[in-house]
Amino acid sequence: MSHRNEATAALKALSIATDACRECPLGAHATQSVFGEGPVGAVLMVVGEQPGDKEDLAGRPFIGPAGKLFDRAVAELGWSRERLYVTNAVKHFKYELRGKRRIHKTPGQREVEACHHWLESEIEHVQPHAFIALGATAARALLGRPVPVMKARGQWHDDAQGRRVLVTLHPSALLRGDPEQREAAWKAWLADLRVASPLMKNRKDETAAESPARRPAAAAHARRRVRMVME
Repeated sequence: MSHRNEATAALKALSIATDACRECPLGAHATQSVFGEGPVGAVLMVVGEQPGDKEDLAGRPFIGPAGKLFDRAVAELGWSRERLYVTNAVKHFKYELRGKRRIHKTPGQREVEACHHWLESEIEHVQPHAFIALGATAARALLGRPVPVMKARGQWHDDAQGRRVLVTLHPSALLRGDPEQREAAWKAWLADLRVASPLMKNRKDETAAESPARRPAAAAHARRRVRMVME
């Protein structure tokens, strides 16, 4: 079995395992876990906060209103969704009931920490070249520290392992914002994401045999090449 097939099988097993996870209370109330989607060796791993109502029901990430806004951005930037791996810091939907409606609630730090090993396992098997953190929860999960998103947005940041993370707003923030400011917020958000465009345009998909980070030396080499593209 090739490295790519092995990693894909491992991700499938992780997806099943997260569905049974009860390390925090969220799994007992969600419909199912929502694991990431995308290719092994993705150019970018895009990390959001948690699945929303539509994602919880369908079992797929980034398919609700915020996901559709992200797809619009991907298209406008000329990126390929097929080269992105999309996931969330927390794998179960946290909500409160208002009548029959399930209203999103921001996951607490305990819940993010309980889910963190699942995210790290995803990273281990996907081996993305770099990351985009959508919002404060994702940024903290990836960088291991609180991140002031409005100050840090549109910039690359390094985690403790030297992994590069581009921080920006979660698309849901644009949907909740002042309608009169929505166009300006959209353009500013695109400008943040566009910082990653050189990486998307200059890096070709690699074969499983040459996929980065299969060995520590290969991982370091891949990170150096990514840094050269970004700088």
